[in-house]
Amino acid sequence: MRAVIQRVLKAKVEVGGEVVGQIGNGLLVYLGVGKGDEQKDAEFIAEKLANLRIFADEQGKMNLSVQDIGGSILLVSNFTLHGDCRKGRRPGFDAAAEPAQAEKLYQDVAKLIRNHAVPVETGAFGQHMQVTSKNDGPVTFLLDSGKLF
Repeated sequence: MRAVIQRVLKAKVEVGGEVVGQIGNGLLVYLGVGKGDEQKDAEFIAEKLANLRIFADEQGKMNLSVQDIGGSILLVSNFTLHGDCRKGRRPGFDAAAEPAQAEKLYQDVAKLIRNHAVPVETGAFGQHMQVTSKNDGPVTFLLDSGKLF
């Protein structure tokens, strides 16, 4: 499972001109589920997102989590995070999970984050979405559960 994590002042996702998810201060997270990803990957990602200390404290140091600041997470599915661009000019997506498995694990991550008492908004799985954000920093991190197990 791969995540691109961006600290934002606000973010929203629209489908067909309708807002389907929107947050204020918090994290915009693009989540890609890969072949072989399991529940342990979802648990790892959710725990990290809820507790990763990437917000500034009173001294300006990254020492606070999204929980600590009372922020929210906008979780957007993104299978292209498993795109392989090393060969040719068109990415290959063989490493991305099948849609049914990916959607289940994506929904599991959202539920697990909520279990940490962090509000979560989501995009629309499998839909063409327009994402708008106001990045803070910018602060952006990459997280890959597959490099840990």
